[in-house]
Amino acid sequence: MRRVLKVSLASALVAATLSSVAPVAVAQSSRPGGAQQDRPEAGEQRTGARRARIAPLRRRTAAGPCPYVKILYDAARYVEMTGDRVAAANVGYTGEIEGLVSDCAYEGDSPITVETRVLFNLGRGPQADGQGRTYRYWIAVTERNAAVLDKVYFDLPVSFEAGANTTTVTQDNTIVIPRAAATTSGDHFEILVGFDITPEMAEFNRSGSRFRITAGTSEPTEAPAQ
Repeated sequence: MRRVLKVSLASALVAATLSSVAPVAVAQSSRPGGAQQDRPEAGEQRTGARRARIAPLRRRTAAGPCPYVKILYDAARYVEMTGDRVAAANVGYTGEIEGLVSDCAYEGDSPITVETRVLFNLGRGPQADGQGRTYRYWIAVTERNAAVLDKVYFDLPVSFEAGANTTTVTQDNTIVIPRAAATTSGDHFEILVGFDITPEMAEFNRSGSRFRITAGTSEPTEAPAQ
């Protein structure tokens, strides 16, 4: 299913009054043409140990550069933890935004339409309750290295097959950004993507610690800090 985010012109005009986003806290970025092959079709969910690859988007025509599309580093991973210590045995549901591709189209003084495709790797640890989780993620549009224009949250319901501890999901989104004039090009804007996480999860991500779920087992494996 494709989700649509429309930035209002009013948001663009009052951008200077909104909060800023740190430009250095990004894990990956996508520019037009940056795509990898052999990943799930949009909206498709795959289960198993095989790491998926993201399918490219249909190329579009733009009168200028496209916005930068980035994964916010602090919100790139989702790790539920129970108990009072960080340990593999205490991990519940996990998620990682592994990658994305994007492209855009605009001409004259028309709005910029950005198409994105995001790949999520999701897992179940020993403390995961049930066979599914509705993850939540957000997309924010900013003036490049400056003010947030709009931020929208999306639900991502995921079901794990019986006996499976990992799955991958791709999600397509359309972002429509109005422009004040024909001279406003796409690289005036940034689009950021991240999980909706707690402050504790963000701190865990910033620390470089991480857990990856090993498919076919009930125990996660802890990857070294990066």
